[in-house]
Amino acid sequence: MSRACDICGKGPTFGHNVSHANNKTRKAWYPNVQKVKAVQNGSVHKIKVCTRCIRTGSVVKAI
Repeated sequence: MSRACDICGKGPTFGHNVSHANNKTRKAWYPNVQKVKAVQNGSVHKIKVCTRCIRTGSVVKAI
């Protein structure tokens, strides 16, 4: 399953966990992606959308 937003394309960002001893291990930060029933092109689809897009009104939710 993709962990990216279907509207804005926001996806995971990568970096390192850094311990006190300066050991570095890979880490990923994932966006808060929700499955939402939304209206796209006049029909209802289930899409994966980040909560920022839901809050800003970029998505028209289906009833």
